[in-house]
Amino acid sequence: MQTFLITGGLGFIGCNFILKCRRENWANIINIDKLTYASNLKNLSELDNDTGYNFVYGDIANLELLLHLLKEYQVDAVINFAAESHVDRSIFSPQDFIETNVLGTFQLLEASRDYWKKLSPQKQEQFRFLHISTDEVYGSLATTDPAFREDTPYAPNSPYAASKAASDHFVRAYYHTYGLPTLTTNCSNNYGPRQFPEKLIPLITLNALDGQPLPVYGDGKNVRDWLYVEDHCEAIYLVLQNSQVGETYNIGGNNEQTNLTVVEQICSILDELIPKPNFRYSSLITFVEDRPGHDQRYAIDCGKIKRDLGWQPKENFESGLLKTIQWYLSNKSWVEKIQSKDYQTWIQQNYKGRKKANLR
Repeated sequence: MQTFLITGGLGFIGCNFILKCRRENWANIINIDKLTYASNLKNLSELDNDTGYNFVYGDIANLELLLHLLKEYQVDAVINFAAESHVDRSIFSPQDFIETNVLGTFQLLEASRDYWKKLSPQKQEQFRFLHISTDEVYGSLATTDPAFREDTPYAPNSPYAASKAASDHFVRAYYHTYGLPTLTTNCSNNYGPRQFPEKLIPLITLNALDGQPLPVYGDGKNVRDWLYVEDHCEAIYLVLQNSQVGETYNIGGNNEQTNLTVVEQICSILDELIPKPNFRYSSLITFVEDRPGHDQRYAIDCGKIKRDLGWQPKENFESGLLKTIQWYLSNKSWVEKIQSKDYQTWIQQNYKGRKKANLR
């Protein structure tokens, strides 16, 4: 069985990939994570007695630690999920995003290159470095623009998107300059179980359950393509196992929705699952001042990964959203732990000072 070094595996997408990896017996896992606010040890608690899973507390900027792990476990592939990923936080603190997303990726590439050079020719041929990125590197689309393709020029508009664009370019450069067998995937907005509730779907779900305002930026007409996290995990594994080195693949859910529509759908589901007399959760919707540089629309063209690898998403948005909300309802202890004092402080910092939007 192969061994994967996973970075940031206690975050949302990384933990879901690791769980699927172990359930499907894809590989043994070494997971390095520095336990930031968005990491959660409970995300992988079901693997506590799994001998094929090892957790290492550490930072991907620690070159010495990375070199040790690669050599010690004779890693067959590196999958880089580690990233600061929340646009709002990147506006408040861009340096954190540069340190992790740019400098951290650079050190991971350096460690992988050093390790890869010393492998046998056969092992070199099999080794892969897969970098997980975002559609936000492409910038913003108008309503009638065609969806992002792999050859769409980069035009990042937030510190987060700029930091991910920089890391993408370094991954590409290490393939073309050094021959390191890299791959890159750029995904649309993920949703599903275990997502930290600063992101739209869990934020709205948990606020609604608590009877708190449901903040919607601007007029709520910003459009995102929504990808169920398990579909994303399957695509990642398919790219890792079957694509040619140096390739880039866009991964989307074929589910474009306005932010307001997503919020309204969450409210409708909660009206059915947890009804309250003479009350609709949608009454909590509050339009707030838009964030700076808010991209209008993202859309992913999945044609390449469908043609090359036969992948397409299995989950439609309605069924995936229902599964997601039911997971949060069924995992109250996870929710209580994640809604710490630090999380509440962030919510206050980001939303309390925002004026209500003027939609006239």
